[in-house]
Amino acid sequence: MEQEKKGVLKNKLFLYLTEFFAGMSVMAVELGASRLLAPYFSSSQIVWTIIIGTIMIAMALGNIYGGRTADKQPNPDKLYGRILIAAIWIAMIPVVGKYIIIGISAVLIFTVNSNFLVVAAFAACMVIFVFPLFLLGTVTPSLVKYSVDSLEDNGKTVGNLGAFNTIGSIIGTFVPTFVTIPAVGTSITFLIFAGILLALSVIYFVSEHKGKKKVIVSAVLFVLCCGLGYSDSFAFWQSDLTYEGESIYNYLQVYENEHEVALSTNVLFGVQSVYMKQDELTGLYYDYAMAAPLMLQGKKTSDMDVLILGMGTGTYATQCKKYFGDMNIEGVEIDEKITKLSRKYFSLSDEVPVTTYDGRAFLNATDKKYDVIMVDAYQDITIPFQMSSVEFFQLVKQHLNKNGVMVVNMNMRGSKEGNINQYLADTIGKVFGTEYVVDVNSSTNRELFASDDPQMLTNLSDNLSGITDFELKSMMSGVLDNLTKYEKGNHILTDDKAPVELLGMRVIDELIRDEVAYYKQIYQKEGIKGLIESL
Repeated sequence: MEQEKKGVLKNKLFLYLTEFFAGMSVMAVELGASRLLAPYFSSSQIVWTIIIGTIMIAMALGNIYGGRTADKQPNPDKLYGRILIAAIWIAMIPVVGKYIIIGISAVLIFTVNSNFLVVAAFAACMVIFVFPLFLLGTVTPSLVKYSVDSLEDNGKTVGNLGAFNTIGSIIGTFVPTFVTIPAVGTSITFLIFAGILLALSVIYFVSEHKGKKKVIVSAVLFVLCCGLGYSDSFAFWQSDLTYEGESIYNYLQVYENEHEVALSTNVLFGVQSVYMKQDELTGLYYDYAMAAPLMLQGKKTSDMDVLILGMGTGTYATQCKKYFGDMNIEGVEIDEKITKLSRKYFSLSDEVPVTTYDGRAFLNATDKKYDVIMVDAYQDITIPFQMSSVEFFQLVKQHLNKNGVMVVNMNMRGSKEGNINQYLADTIGKVFGTEYVVDVNSSTNRELFASDDPQMLTNLSDNLSGITDFELKSMMSGVLDNLTKYEKGNHILTDDKAPVELLGMRVIDELIRDEVAYYKQIYQKEGIKGLIESL
């Protein structure tokens, strides 16, 4: 027997709005999930695949459960009770989410020998996101039950529900990415959409004169989450940050000490840009890469045109201008917020133009040629496949003057056959006639220099005589002594096939194993007590 509709349910519009905001919240949580996980597991395609797959599992199970429950117990109280629980759970993610992630990672790092990022990210998604999205997955089948009055208009009703859900999902995709996350951050984004779901449930229970205790308890918990869910440190292992925020593309940290200012983005470890306060060399890969202009013959560095793809905060540009004079340097950086940080915290000169664009798209849009092009767009496992293929490096070569030099920062030095750097170097060798590589001391970085000029090293050696700065000359001499000619292989990446995430993950596993080997031995010998004492 059909239950008589009372209160707010008399109006089908409220049911459609429930579907709309449920769809919106699912997408907002999905996008928020990527930001919550990025500082710990990167923002690679692998992590996105895990997030999407996990959410689809949750939604599918929710659809099944919601349909069965709606048939057996066609009571809207149950549905809005589930939405209420989902709202509070989502509100709690900013409060406890990062601690769950680090706890899961701490356990798995001692038990998982391979594919750590995949296993840890999947486990974190299952624990944090599956339950609330499972509950939201019950919304659609339940609303179909409550909305269909007769078989004559059931197609229209179901179509309307689907349309509202889809429109909500579309808006839920754009609003977090372009509005809430850049403006107020991931934590508050979770709270905003949790608040919307909470409001829906409160409206329902108040109109039905039911669930007074549920509403009060939920409201109190939500207020507590609002108070506790926002902190000054999103990635809590790092304190005393100069700046912490988010852009459309990245989670951003700027921290400094008396010697340097550094930028980190979307990573569990690593530094993307450094500015030395004492006007000295960084000791990092930026210094090694300054050998590139010296590998050209018969041209003053002050007359060179240099392009940096992946400008970051402009460390390479700043170093080149300091040591080589007024070079013509321009950069391309997809994240405009990073460029703003570079002007504010990293002393990047306003005279250095930076185009906000994708590196490959920029090359497609310009006819200008350069003497040196630096490719610095690889970030741990997050390697843009479109900037790692034969087609990309052919495009780079087309924008180099005759015997120009490309320098590539490859930041995950692996030792096993078929590692990501071997693929990149072999691919570059398919395009350029000569390649040299050098490993950066005390780092996992490797610099690769490529050109069609077989005299690259001779040019570097000859140009060293003209360097008067002792610090730079010493550094460049060290680079020259350690450069090794790369023997090309057949590991080729193309636009059609470039599994850069999987290749990068293998190196990450190798690096993690090396980092935790000491602590694993302690754990195996002395157990958890010995491990805690060693920390």
